[in-house]
Amino acid sequence: MSVSSAISATKDQSALTDFLASHNISARQIRDDADSRRQAAANQARENGDSSAVAESSTTASRRAPAGNKATQKQKEEQKAIEKIKASKSFKRRKKHAGDDEDEDDLARAIFEQSHAPLPGQMDNCEICEKRFTVTPYSVTGPNGGLLCAPCGREIAKEREEHRPKKKPRKQTGGIGARRTTQSRILDGDVGTKSLATLCVQTLAKNVDMASSLGDLPEHLIDKIGRIFSKRRLLKPETLPLFVQPNTDVLHIYDGAKLGEDDLIRIFQVATKLRHFKVRCAIQFKDEVMDYLLSRDTCLETFYLHGANLLSEAKWHEFIAAKGARLRRLHVYYTDLHFGDDSIAELQKHCLQLQRLKVENNQKLTSKGVKAIGSLKSLQHLGLQVHHEITSAALTECIAGIGANLQTLSLKIFPDAGDEVLEAIHSHCRALTKLRITDSEAMTDEGFVNLFTAWENPEVPFIDLQKCRQVDAAHPRENPENLGLCSQGFKALMAHSGPKIRHLNVHACRHISREAFEEVFNENALYPELRSLEISFCEEVTDFILGSIFRACPKIKEVNVFGCMKVKDVLVPRGVILVGVPNAQGMVTEGIH
Repeated sequence: MSVSSAISATKDQSALTDFLASHNISARQIRDDADSRRQAAANQARENGDSSAVAESSTTASRRAPAGNKATQKQKEEQKAIEKIKASKSFKRRKKHAGDDEDEDDLARAIFEQSHAPLPGQMDNCEICEKRFTVTPYSVTGPNGGLLCAPCGREIAKEREEHRPKKKPRKQTGGIGARRTTQSRILDGDVGTKSLATLCVQTLAKNVDMASSLGDLPEHLIDKIGRIFSKRRLLKPETLPLFVQPNTDVLHIYDGAKLGEDDLIRIFQVATKLRHFKVRCAIQFKDEVMDYLLSRDTCLETFYLHGANLLSEAKWHEFIAAKGARLRRLHVYYTDLHFGDDSIAELQKHCLQLQRLKVENNQKLTSKGVKAIGSLKSLQHLGLQVHHEITSAALTECIAGIGANLQTLSLKIFPDAGDEVLEAIHSHCRALTKLRITDSEAMTDEGFVNLFTAWENPEVPFIDLQKCRQVDAAHPRENPENLGLCSQGFKALMAHSGPKIRHLNVHACRHISREAFEEVFNENALYPELRSLEISFCEEVTDFILGSIFRACPKIKEVNVFGCMKVKDVLVPRGVILVGVPNAQGMVTEGIH
């Protein structure tokens, strides 16, 4: 044979060997199978008396004797491995758990075969369909311990997944979500271990589908449940009956966005004794709902409607005429162009016992309507936030008419309100416990000084004067006319109401100087009732001033300092919450010192 022929033969043999190996075919196995066939043929020939076939078989067998010896050697090694498995401690433990019914040899052989399963890349026969396939790391084990091909493996895996018990999702015990929840609880004043009532309410919210009624729970707990339901968007037609019963006289719905017309009508059908009605996001409270309410003999004392911008003004007038005689409180929020000056005139005619009136985010009420409010002599609480520009003269006339009985006055976002309004409050109000005037761009520091100096009104526990300041985008820090609440007005405020004030908001009153803060919260000052202080974007606040506030206010619980960039490393007393610290540790710090 030439060299080229030998090389070609070698290549052909190598290619054949690779092909056989890739299909898990062994040349030795082929020889053994051939020997078995020859031996069977020889045995049959011996029975038939064919000596030549017997001689050929004997010759072949003698040539293949080493292969038979190897097979015997393999059997001996397998038996030795099985005996070793039977002698191991793990096998004895497994045999103990398996019970006495299972044969020891069968169990040991099953463990041996499992440990000698084909490796990834080798060929094997599927246990179910018996088709030959290539083993992969993802091959599924069959019911009897063998491997399965891909199609059979998918079917078995699907069946096992259906019968596998579902695991409950692991509850998160840390991370950003848990930290935010903890900080939210702190800001809500819920510090420390939760009360039993709180835990019960939260458990009810988690299992609302199992609840049939709230029973005879106190009103404050029902209100708390309603707040949680609204926060989690659980208040819907299916859960509404928990709050609406025939004996319900107080109903507070904090999120009615999922309630339709029929649901709102059902409230007045079921709760025949309803006296105090409050619903926020009442999008579907339309004329049809009001028509049904007017057809009932329900005597409402409180009517709080938020977001009912589809309710026409004509229906408002019908309601005021029909139910106004018993009405004590009226809250109207986000009604667009459907509650205006004419509605206030109807209140003058029919609501002679009205004590509280709040009209906010209204686009129709004008200065004329604000003047008319001054004729409601029974009013004790007034809150306004309108989109029209209301003149100082209209506000002055309104306050002059009802100021003597006013206990709370809230004027949100009145940029044109000037010192005339402060003078009217000083002259006519004698019983205020809450004063809110925000976003004024016309009031001056001198006007605030005149308001709080020699004011016959007792100390005011709640004062909110946020964003009463000069607005000049070009020169924000220059204030030659002393517009807004400045240093002298702040000192006059604290001199008048400091001993009894509980909540103070001077957010963005940026012209209160550092010297004014230091003088108000000096080492001898004491404000025993102050609990909440909002001084965000008062740029002169420093660590020293905050330390003075903590010392002068022993009951202080929360201080907001957003935008106070001079606050850097103040020590916060234990139990006090400092919100808005401009550092990398977060926006909320709970004191530990």
